[in-house]
Amino acid sequence: MTDINQAFAEIKRGADEILPEQDLIDKLKTGKTLKIKAGFDPTAPDLHLGHTVLINKLKTFQDLGHEVIFLIGDFTGLIGDPTGKSATRKPLTKEDVLQNAETYKEQVFKILDPAKTTIAFNSTWFDKFGAADMIKLAARQTVARMLERDDFKKRYAGGHSIAIHEFLYPLVQGWDSVALEADVELGGTDQRFNLLMGRELQKDEGQTPQAVLMMPLLEGLDGVQKMSKSLNNYIGITDAPNDMFGKVMSISDELMWRYYDLLSFRPLAEVAELKAKVEAGANPRDTKIELAKELIARFHSEDDAEAAHADFIKRFQKNALPDDIPEIAVAATEAMGIANVLKEAGLVGSTSEAMRMIKQGAVKLDGKEKVTDSKMMVELGSTQIFQVGKRKFGKITLG
Repeated sequence: MTDINQAFAEIKRGADEILPEQDLIDKLKTGKTLKIKAGFDPTAPDLHLGHTVLINKLKTFQDLGHEVIFLIGDFTGLIGDPTGKSATRKPLTKEDVLQNAETYKEQVFKILDPAKTTIAFNSTWFDKFGAADMIKLAARQTVARMLERDDFKKRYAGGHSIAIHEFLYPLVQGWDSVALEADVELGGTDQRFNLLMGRELQKDEGQTPQAVLMMPLLEGLDGVQKMSKSLNNYIGITDAPNDMFGKVMSISDELMWRYYDLLSFRPLAEVAELKAKVEAGANPRDTKIELAKELIARFHSEDDAEAAHADFIKRFQKNALPDDIPEIAVAATEAMGIANVLKEAGLVGSTSEAMRMIKQGAVKLDGKEKVTDSKMMVELGSTQIFQVGKRKFGKITLG
């Protein structure tokens, strides 16, 4: 029982909800190798740390000896997951889905053991589905039941369109659990409806329904909204080591513990010791450094982690300039305002952002002097090093 309790504590770590919790405990008590499923639609070529929350939990089950199934939704990706969307999302082409799926496979094995991981594609069974099969599947649920889904309910109430094929998505995801005979399915809290649909369809098919484990959505660097590339608050697992280090160091001390719970593989007891040290007066910066190094070692190497740490100390703690500043040529025929120079150089997204950064004192010249005049003119033919924020540098030549 002690082993089960310890295993369950690790499984429950960071989880938002387990439904039903007793079902999962009972499955663990059998001592059988359980089939653990998590599905990912390959809608973009690269993963960020928010995606790895589920993959990390798969690793927990894998380390406990269970069978992990990384399901790539190459069929569902063609439908487009409507979860959390206020409008019908554009489906991807088959070519896009397959290309993204290949990059997913490469990236997940930075976390999972490839020898112990089953990669499955749901087109394997859905390509065999005919029109009659899909109609029978659609007959399993009513429109009223589908409108119980929060995002569908909001769109319907707001007069926004819901395409018929979007109603199929929860059913198709649920059928994946039937096809795989899953014992446990993992998903984000926004997937609750879809995950429970799998339990319903398994019951209908005479299978033992899966337990459902829901993980929270990881907040991005702003600590408010979920990590997302569209919000530019993400840490990509393919980010360069120095960039990854700088981004981790930029998160708040409070958010750091959330990242430890959802992203770190350190034992719970070790994380508790780190918290106790910080509460006793230790600098949380040092604890954040350990998190940054752990993540970089996972997605790059331990040598890269040490080098990124050394670069961080050199650059930020000693106010030194990095060695690898990109050289940027900005075309011009006369002197140009600094806001336009920074925008054209790609150090900011817009002139308004440049003005805001200058006002905040976040723009430096040659690594020392803060730029305070938002109307400063950069002379034609000049070459100067500009820094925006903590991580963006450019050796800009105007002319």
